Amino acid sequence: IILGTHHEKGAFTFWSYAIGLPLPSSSILSWKFCHVLHKVLQDGHQNGHLHDRYGQLVTLYTKLLLYKISFHTKHPEFPPNLEVTDDVLEKAAGTDVNNIFQLTVEMFDYMDCELKLAEAVIRQLNSAIAVSQMSAGQCKLAPLIQVIQDSSHLYHYTVKLMFKLHSCLPPDTLQGHRDRFHEQFHSLKNFFKRAADMLYFKRLIQIPRLPDNPPNFLRASALEEHVKPVVVMANEAPEEEEPPQTESLIEINNAQPVEQQVVEDIFQQTFGPPNGLMIDDRDVQIENLKKEIELLRLELEKMKLEAQKYIMQLKGQINTLEAEVEEQRKQKQKALVDNEQLRDELERLRKQKQESDKTQGLYGEIEKKVQATEVRYNKLKEKHNELINVHAGLLRKNADTAKQLTVSQQNQEEVARIKEQLEFQMDQVKRESEIKLEEQTFQIEQLKTEVQMRNEELTRLQESLGSSQQSESQLTSKLASLEAEKDALQSLLTSKESELLSVKNVAQETESLFNQEQEKRTSEIRDLHEKLDKKTVDEQKLYQKMLEDQFNIIQGTVREAENIIQDAVAKLDDPLHIRCTSSPDYLVNRSQAALESLSSLENGHAKYVQNMTDASSLVGALAQFAHLTADTIVNGSATSHLAPPDHGDRLSDSCRDCGNQSLQYLKELKDKQSLKEADLGEVRRTLQNILGLGEELRPNSLDIRQEELGDMVEKEMASTSAAIEDAVRKIEEMMNQARKDSSGVKLEVNERILNSCTNLMKAIRMLVIASTELQKEIVESGRGAATTQEFYAKNSRWTEGLISASKAVGWGATQLVESADKVVLHKGKYEELIVGSHEIAASTAQLVAASKVKADKNSKNLSKLQQCSRQVNEMAANVVASTKSGQEQIEEKDTMDFSGMSLIKLKKEEMETQVKVLELENMLQNERMRLGELRKKHYALAGVYDETDEAVKPAQKPGILKKPQLPQKPNIPPKSDYKIDKDDGVYQANLINF
Repeated sequence: IILGTHHEKGAFTFWSYAIGLPLPSSSILSWKFCHVLHKVLQDGHQNGHLHDRYGQLVTLYTKLLLYKISFHTKHPEFPPNLEVTDDVLEKAAGTDVNNIFQLTVEMFDYMDCELKLAEAVIRQLNSAIAVSQMSAGQCKLAPLIQVIQDSSHLYHYTVKLMFKLHSCLPPDTLQGHRDRFHEQFHSLKNFFKRAADMLYFKRLIQIPRLPDNPPNFLRASALEEHVKPVVVMANEAPEEEEPPQTESLIEINNAQPVEQQVVEDIFQQTFGPPNGLMIDDRDVQIENLKKEIELLRLELEKMKLEAQKYIMQLKGQINTLEAEVEEQRKQKQKALVDNEQLRDELERLRKQKQESDKTQGLYGEIEKKVQATEVRYNKLKEKHNELINVHAGLLRKNADTAKQLTVSQQNQEEVARIKEQLEFQMDQVKRESEIKLEEQTFQIEQLKTEVQMRNEELTRLQESLGSSQQSESQLTSKLASLEAEKDALQSLLTSKESELLSVKNVAQETESLFNQEQEKRTSEIRDLHEKLDKKTVDEQKLYQKMLEDQFNIIQGTVREAENIIQDAVAKLDDPLHIRCTSSPDYLVNRSQAALESLSSLENGHAKYVQNMTDASSLVGALAQFAHLTADTIVNGSATSHLAPPDHGDRLSDSCRDCGNQSLQYLKELKDKQSLKEADLGEVRRTLQNILGLGEELRPNSLDIRQEELGDMVEKEMASTSAAIEDAVRKIEEMMNQARKDSSGVKLEVNERILNSCTNLMKAIRMLVIASTELQKEIVESGRGAATTQEFYAKNSRWTEGLISASKAVGWGATQLVESADKVVLHKGKYEELIVGSHEIAASTAQLVAASKVKADKNSKNLSKLQQCSRQVNEMAANVVASTKSGQEQIEEKDTMDFSGMSLIKLKKEEMETQVKVLELENMLQNERMRLGELRKKHYALAGVYDETDEAVKPAQKPGILKKPQLPQKPNIPPKSDYKIDKDDGVYQANLINF
């Protein structure tokens, strides 16, 4: 077996026999087969067997399924659909970092299998949208629905586990995990984006959108910003509306293989039919944009509320601090009252100085009160400094808030300048207050030291008084001196207190002035903010108005362009436009001009998208585009009237498609949402189709040399004369044969018809002779010194018209003879003979018109030709009259015997007859409409006539190149003044006068 695999470069024979082994029913055979397969895989040929495109997908799908089975076997906490709660995920991860690390790696491997399969499927599909609607494309895309569901869950779980790992391990250890996650994130985001653009998934599943950037695992708070991607499946259709199991995913012919149809039925039962209603991609984009606008509006409202809340908090803090400042001011006033009380205490000390025992206690109490006052004053000073710092901080916060709310840089600088002035004034006032406060503190300290010194001296005096009564007189004198000094100190203290009071008043006035100045500056800032906001709103209104005006100008231009193109498209079906013609050269010129206008239109559209305040370039380009496109459509329709049926239909369809695509493009320009995405690709494609068809319809060079045209004219005239002679001979033979085979009324009718046909052929022969003589006269009078061939070559179009007219006469004579032969042999219809007479009359009219184009009005040959033409018309009318009279004589009319019929039967017959009459009238009307359409196409194919050149273009060039054995029917426009009976089923047509 191993040698065989190397011999045939693969294990095809081995697997062909292995498939037929009964492995499920025999355990021993299965064990031996595993042994053999192990040897083949180890030593056999290395060629694989899955070389086709499905083989690669099957390989990746098999690896995914094997890994899925192993994962769920190892982790039974996760169900097959991977839908678990966060608690179950936490329980499965556990608290051990090693287990979390290993589970994260396994989920990364799981995600890799999913992404590899998705990338392989999308890589094999064409990027066109229609691929997802083909059966082969849907067969490959169907398993990706499960891939989308599993990958969304795996992405959510890996994000959770990564945040948990970063909370337990240092970032450097998890650098490899982060790199692998970023790679999978970008692959998954690309897969979701491409899948969301496919029409197949839009009906079956709602694919979530991943954020633009992967989560930042180094920031723990980023976990709160993570949003779990949710996949939403479309509602399944009811069972009674499901298609039968024999239908395929897409409607195809019934000759498909049975095996492929069964496979498609299985996928159809699993995923539902794919050809449901498709949501337009533009509608989805519009809805997404509306949702984003709503979210942005809510975020803006939220930011405004937060800013207002922050401003209110700042105002509350300012009010609180102002209340604290007021409280401190009250405490300062209380301190001043305490100072007054101390002064009263000193006054009482002066009265009680005689009582030496009580003086020491009073001085002790005074000292305690002074110390308490000093402590209280220090606390007030610290509190005052703290309030000043807090107030300065609040002012800085208020300044920051004002800077954030400022829109214009100029106003920001003005506010900053005013703020700096206020801060400078505040600092100056603070410095003055601090200087004065320091001076007052210094004076108080001096007073305290002086009081302390006096207390010490008083103590010494008391000690000296107690030790010696002898020095009482000295003490009395010293007491007097001390009292004098005390009075001086008291006066000094009084003056200092007055100075302190004046400084306090100055500080209060300064503070009031500062508050007034601050309020004034605050009101000025508020007014500046209001003016700035008003100016900003006015500018935004003016800007929006300008945008609306420019957009309205574009809309007016678009509506006008739509009217122009709709008018051009309407002419495609206008019966009055059918007679309008145009040349392929002019159509090519117009198509090229329209294609060139697309470039200027694209440039104008790009400029408007970049700057929507200027729509002048787009408006001008739209006007040029509309006129040139409408001109192309109208000339394309006119050119299709002269083109062959196939080319004419294709050209008409291309013109109509061009109009529809142009209207669709203009419709996109009318919507602000789709204006930026408007594309001219389809319009350019349709114009290029029209240009290509115009190039195809351009006249090719003649297949013969112009020098041979003279010989062709003589040959065609000779051929026409020979055809007429041959027709006369055949009519005489038919006459003789009719006399042998028929008798009575039939013989009389046949002779009359054949005689009228003979007379018609003779009149046509005379007409051809007269036309030939007139042509010779025209050539002799017009060629001058040139030869006859040179004259015909110079007037090639007129010559080709003569050739076409000659062919028409020969073909008409042949057809008339064949119709007469069928009528005589009772194999044809009399109507064929009538129509043939009309055709040959019209053909001779064409020959007359072509002959007299260059003839002199006073020419005798021209008069003779016109007389022969009238003779032909009379003979044709005789043929029609003979045919009708003979038809009336031969046809037998059934006698109508209604005797013996009851009233009910008569009523039934009457109703059936009415039904038959209505059916015949309906058939007659349909046939007349069909004949009119045939005439219309016949006239379009008859040839192109140029009135400026006064010449006739040949109807079909192949007829000039190769002459058939019998004259063929040319494309003949019927004569306008020829009298035709409409009751015969033929309508009057217009003949182009040369």
